[in-house]
Amino acid sequence: MQIDFLQWIGYLASIVIMVSMTMSSIIKFRWINISGALLFSIYGFLIGAIPVGILNSIIVLVDIYYLVTIYSKKETFEILEINAESEYLKRFLSFHNDRIQKILPGFSYNPNMNTVSFFILRNMSVAGLFLAHRENEAALHVGLDYVLPEYKDFKNGKYVYFKLKQKFVDAGYTSIVAKGNNLNYFKYLKKLGFKEVRPGVFTKEL
Repeated sequence: MQIDFLQWIGYLASIVIMVSMTMSSIIKFRWINISGALLFSIYGFLIGAIPVGILNSIIVLVDIYYLVTIYSKKETFEILEINAESEYLKRFLSFHNDRIQKILPGFSYNPNMNTVSFFILRNMSVAGLFLAHRENEAALHVGLDYVLPEYKDFKNGKYVYFKLKQKFVDAGYTSIVAKGNNLNYFKYLKKLGFKEVRPGVFTKEL
């Protein structure tokens, strides 16, 4: 029975490590990798494989070090406003279209509707794209709020919807409206303070 239990720890550790390798977000990778390495470390010490236990203990410490570095790192956020007819914008949307369709099924770019268009820069690297247009005079309707996989940590969203709040208010907006049909997108909106007013429609007062 004891052997079976130890084997299951080893199998579980292998699965967790394998899952961590599929993560596009470096933060998710580190957190899941810590879990897998910790399980492997425990497994190694329990079966008497000391080198395995020590090696994976070191991996846990390395993951913790990088997570502390990531969370304590001060990042510079900026926006780069772009013309609705920007050729780079069109190529960016085309390149990321498959993933955009998974997040926002049915999305299609209509430059005539854009009144707000900007790339989100993190330390001068493009981390996301925000497209929106005016709706009902005072409402800003979000057409696309796209974050590159490696930057999926809510920092982009917090920057747009909190740090840029005054920018939107100064432009005459009193609320932001976002629509979708993706459960993960709904969770994202709720974490950023949006409230669902009807199925698939969320609003945030400014």
